Amino acid sequence: MSSRSASTLPAFLLLLLLSLASPILSSAAKLGEACSADGDCDAGLRCDGCGDQQGACVRIQPYDPRSKGKDLPFNKYSWLTTHNSYAMTGASSATGTSLFTFTNQLDNVTSQLNNGVRGLMLDICDFENDIWLCHSTGGQCYNYTAFVSLRRTATCHQCSQRNRGVPSSKPFGSHYHIHEDYVKSTNGLSKVFNASGLMKYWFPVDQMPKNGSDWPLLSNMISKNHRLLVFTSIASKEASEGIAYEWNYVVENQYGDEGMNPGSCPSRAESSLMSTTSKSLVLMNYFERIRVQLMLALITLTRFLACFKLAMICQPTAGPTL
Repeated sequence: MSSRSASTLPAFLLLLLLSLASPILSSAAKLGEACSADGDCDAGLRCDGCGDQQGACVRIQPYDPRSKGKDLPFNKYSWLTTHNSYAMTGASSATGTSLFTFTNQLDNVTSQLNNGVRGLMLDICDFENDIWLCHSTGGQCYNYTAFVSLRRTATCHQCSQRNRGVPSSKPFGSHYHIHEDYVKSTNGLSKVFNASGLMKYWFPVDQMPKNGSDWPLLSNMISKNHRLLVFTSIASKEASEGIAYEWNYVVENQYGDEGMNPGSCPSRAESSLMSTTSKSLVLMNYFERIRVQLMLALITLTRFLACFKLAMICQPTAGPTL
């Protein structure tokens, strides 16, 4: 997400990198232990080594931009976001049914938050008289595409805090949820956040800039406990539930293979053009639609370099600083 300035390098780059997921999660090599392939390592780890040296299980964590200070506007920072954050390889549906759908992540949401992820992209649907995270099409949820209820994921912020030994008096820095929202039940989404206890961290929608101007300083957001930004894809919910309509604040480049073509930076269909200057946040996608496991070792470095090149292309296209 981003600020609008064509004269500086990208400063708010949301990399939607699918986890390097291995379909084999039964191996138990821990962080730093020897391995010969990604499948040898425990969940959330990959096998890496230099030259002919024995490989070791490693975890790549994002750089924390807050280490450079907290006195910049929120849109001047870069935050790592995961796409379909809940869709973990090897997971089972909380309904008890085997899942039959695509997965994107190696870690569960709590582990992602513990390891530097600050943005969650979540598909939400009405299902079994509740709101569920469901990887379906058209908002129709089934037992075999339903992962878990949103209520359980909403509490992962608290879980992450406890796991890191952070006292309740010093909550998380800042997180955001971007929902592909198929929920039709009245106030369904806001009820979940009220029940989770996270509303006390909610950033008020009436304080979000709508003209492309800078957001509040990160330090001010934290001091006011405005640590959680929540967006919906349903425009009417901004007025009815006080949930920010994503496309009033964000421009987003095309996801999937179509958004990875060298030399171009098309916008997602629902988004304003990347050249729009009235939105001060930019969501940058960079991931394939369907992963090919045999190519994982080859594309890790290649995709990083290509992603950086795309950022440099998108920046003059969008006009803003990413």
